[in-house]
Amino acid sequence: MEGRRLRADYGHVARFLMRSDPAAYAAARVLAPAASQPHLLAGFAFASFTDDVCDSGALEERRRRFDRWVSLVRTGLDTGRVEHPLLRAFLHTSAECGLPRRWVESYLEGTQIDLGFPGFVDESDYQAYVDQLTWPFAMLTTGLVQPGGGDEQFARSCRLLADGCQRTDFLADLAEDLRGGNLYLPVDDLQRHGVTRGDLERGRDTPGVRALISATADTAHATLEEASRIVDEVAEPHRPLVRCVLRLHRQRLRAIASRGAGVARGPVRDQPVACLRLLVQERRSVVERA
Repeated sequence: MEGRRLRADYGHVARFLMRSDPAAYAAARVLAPAASQPHLLAGFAFASFTDDVCDSGALEERRRRFDRWVSLVRTGLDTGRVEHPLLRAFLHTSAECGLPRRWVESYLEGTQIDLGFPGFVDESDYQAYVDQLTWPFAMLTTGLVQPGGGDEQFARSCRLLADGCQRTDFLADLAEDLRGGNLYLPVDDLQRHGVTRGDLERGRDTPGVRALISATADTAHATLEEASRIVDEVAEPHRPLVRCVLRLHRQRLRAIASRGAGVARGPVRDQPVACLRLLVQERRSVVERA
């Protein structure tokens, strides 16, 4: 990083992620190539900060806050001038990496879904959510490892990764989301297994609930397996971090499988020792390559 203010901006990014997502920060610092670390952190910080803007407070307050943030981002994209250090770092990263503006705009548009989440009627609603929100998030983060965001094949692989990770995380966070008033599983899926929203909210352990959780986890696992092609599509120095993301979500799915219907009663959290083991294993591949 050249320039005192630019270094300070990326330092702000690092501190934000150390507070908000220390695991993601550690993974990037341990596994990503040194030259890519500031950009990966800036992309993840921007996406996470934007998501945070929508998450707390009354709905109208969140809408006003989000509108102000979107206006600030678009002004920065148009003029290259902005006073917000995290955003300034992200704009620099976008320019350096050649990230197409459409992914930023798509993410800003998609994030609004969570301001008044309506729920998913069926699988097509879920897939639209991935298209509008989760896929752009992936392109603002994973997409930064390829110049210009990569080609169409790489973008489609990022979408598979986004889909598999999102479905996994919806299962892991099911209990927490229900307490917050949101259900991120399609109503069609519940009906197929004879499950009601009330069954999930009450944490009932029934054959239908167990089948619903198992089927959703199986779908997530199959998508992650298909998404694993992305490892071969990125340059060798970036593969440990991408593999780590895939392995982390497979690890979460194993935890979900062991909990079964219990995922409706409490969130599934990553075990620190297991996560550390993943980091050490992938870090070993970085050291061996060097």
